[in-house]
Amino acid sequence: MSDKKLEAVNYPLLPLRDVIIFPHMVVPLFVGREKSIAALEKAAKNGNELFLVTQKDASVLNPEREDVYDIGTVVNIIQMLRLPDNTVKVLIEGKHRAKISSFKCENDGYYADVVRCQDVIASEVEIEASMRSVKNIFEQYVKLNKRIPPELLMSISSITDPSRLADIIVAHLTMKIPEKQEILDAVEVGARLGLLLEKMQGEIEVINVEKRIRSRVKAQMEKSQKEYYLNEQMNAIQKELGGSKDDKSDVAEMEEKLRAKKMPEEAREKTAKELRKLKSMSPMSAEAAVVRNYIDWMLALPWDEYTNDDNSVAHARDILDNDHYGLNDVKERIIEYLAVRSLVKDDTRGTLLCLAGPPGVGKTSIAKSLAESLGRKFVRISLGGVRDEAEIRGHRRTYVGAMPGKIMTALKKAGTSNPVILLDEIDKMSSDFKGDPGAAMLEVLDPGQNKTFGDHYIETEYDLSKVMFVMTANDLGAIPGPLRDRMEIIHIAGYTPDEKFNIAKKYLLPKSVESHGLKNYPVSLSDKIFMQVVRGYTKEAGVRELERLMNTISRKIATEVVTEDVKEGRKFIVNEKALEKYLGPMKYERTDREDQPQVGLVNGLAWTSVGGELLNIEVVTVPGNGKIQVTGNLKDVMRESASAALSYIRSISPRLGIDHDWYAKNDIHIHVPDGATPKDGPSAGITMATALCSAIANIPVRQDVAMTGEISLRGRVLPIGGLKEKILAAKQAGVTLVIIPEKNKKDIAKIPEEIKGGIEIRAVSDAEEVLRAALQLAKPEEFLRRPAFTILEGEGSREVAN
Repeated sequence: MSDKKLEAVNYPLLPLRDVIIFPHMVVPLFVGREKSIAALEKAAKNGNELFLVTQKDASVLNPEREDVYDIGTVVNIIQMLRLPDNTVKVLIEGKHRAKISSFKCENDGYYADVVRCQDVIASEVEIEASMRSVKNIFEQYVKLNKRIPPELLMSISSITDPSRLADIIVAHLTMKIPEKQEILDAVEVGARLGLLLEKMQGEIEVINVEKRIRSRVKAQMEKSQKEYYLNEQMNAIQKELGGSKDDKSDVAEMEEKLRAKKMPEEAREKTAKELRKLKSMSPMSAEAAVVRNYIDWMLALPWDEYTNDDNSVAHARDILDNDHYGLNDVKERIIEYLAVRSLVKDDTRGTLLCLAGPPGVGKTSIAKSLAESLGRKFVRISLGGVRDEAEIRGHRRTYVGAMPGKIMTALKKAGTSNPVILLDEIDKMSSDFKGDPGAAMLEVLDPGQNKTFGDHYIETEYDLSKVMFVMTANDLGAIPGPLRDRMEIIHIAGYTPDEKFNIAKKYLLPKSVESHGLKNYPVSLSDKIFMQVVRGYTKEAGVRELERLMNTISRKIATEVVTEDVKEGRKFIVNEKALEKYLGPMKYERTDREDQPQVGLVNGLAWTSVGGELLNIEVVTVPGNGKIQVTGNLKDVMRESASAALSYIRSISPRLGIDHDWYAKNDIHIHVPDGATPKDGPSAGITMATALCSAIANIPVRQDVAMTGEISLRGRVLPIGGLKEKILAAKQAGVTLVIIPEKNKKDIAKIPEEIKGGIEIRAVSDAEEVLRAALQLAKPEEFLRRPAFTILEGEGSREVAN
């Protein structure tokens, strides 16, 4: 070896993750990082030589000097291929060790000045002895480790270079990265061979321990099989000796249950086949547990077990009226169903009802009352968040931990094949890569298909035609069309203040008093206080918040009873002062609208999943260059509605006394408050048109007017939905005139008188009628019809030419 000091050589550097390259190794690498690919390309242009060094932490994406080891390997690039995914496959051959003297990270890659590490041999005799020991130990290792080809021993035995021998053997050992790096760092060949010998002996010990463990497990399995065989022999001997009939095996019990079970022939044959298979299996095997679980399910399902229906209309009406106030449409449909069942005794058709409405209006509870009135078992299935088709149809038995779907589980829980199954929140199902549960529900809910429903786990047909399915949903739009087509939809609108008053008085307060232990402490609220709670502390379509308020009052009173040691029988009367003490100041004022006419502010009406809302639309105009801005978290349909309203107003601008040049010199900003809430739908079209007309022509808008309706480019007012909820919202806001589309006039008859009372509902077909009714005009009949019209302004007025 020469004592001459070696000079540093600059190479492109490629940091490696979870792999170490030794000299004399030929190995393919896949390179994906941009700087690493740049280093490869640089090396390919300058002699195909490259320096490889391993990272200390593989998770570091852009390593610095302290993130890599000191010693690596200079390699030669044999072949390089760029793959379609922009990674590079490169075949390299290790040449020699080298140590980093300087490290640079530049934009086009990593570079390092490295000094070649010369092999150091201390004693030729020790090296020879170490080489013999390494070859002998490696031969033992190859015999134990079947993953190393025996042909490698032939090539190893012919190697005379000790450095080459160590580097080739270590590449085939299963070792951790720091351990391999330790061998790469060993410049002294004798130390390197000693480390290699130590690591191989440790690996041989581990392999021998694994072998002993496998032998022990095998012996235990043979013992279990032997015990099973002997147990079977003992059972046979006891049977011959006339053993007790009570000492039956699990399999015998299953056979007896199968003989007594009412089930279709196909299901019986399938279960009997699985029983025969179970008999021939070892009870300790994993497959036996799977087969046993399947048989248990088949025997637990209520194949041909049914309850007798109570078709008494009077009984059903009493239960529904006692449990629920209002909901007349739902009650009427249930009564109709029972009337038909009482006339058609052998009617086997299932019933599919979908109760659609805002939260808290009693959709789930009325399904329970329906089951009670029919005398059927009730089972609830929550579908909120279900996104896997297997949750409906079950998993195939090939999967570990397979189970039937929710439908079969509900039938097993009910213990009968004709229960009332509530599919709660069916609109909250979603789909992903695991499948679409909504598509799986098509078979469940189709009367023409569910007679032969197939669960993947059961693997045989099940008759669901006699099951009564009741679904609940908040948003029908979220239910797929084919699924919605199979349902009979009953819309449940939000409760009116009068209905909430009766529900709180007759149901919620008595229930709350009993559940809070106040039976012996009567709680009394006057009708005025009940209505004050309804109007001043709640603003919802349902009654959940109202129930929470009743519970709050009961809790406060219960606290007074305990802390003040109140004697039994004392009556608590909740007056206005006590109400404010228990619930705090009122949260909601009687009205949400402005008192005086405003320019550019119009009261719209919106439908949400929790009921109707008063929706204010604001428009302002400022000098500018014709820019139009729409804000308030509006979705596509509502933005298109705003564009249509603006186009209509521009089309009638000359009749408003507005020149077309005005739009090029002014900016228009349309805003819908409550920007955190997404808004969509076309029903605010006439509201936006009115607000635009008011702002552009500077005409105030009456604030006792609210409106809803879609607008066309020609000013036609098109129909909308959710009319009852919208008129209820207008009434609660103190509006006296509600403008609706002419085509919604037929829906007015369905609205209770208590909601319509005190409100004028005006049906219109043209936007000009809306403008005449909503704008503050001295002579509305002259607006857009005569050469001039008069606008009221405080005590005076002004003339505007048409």
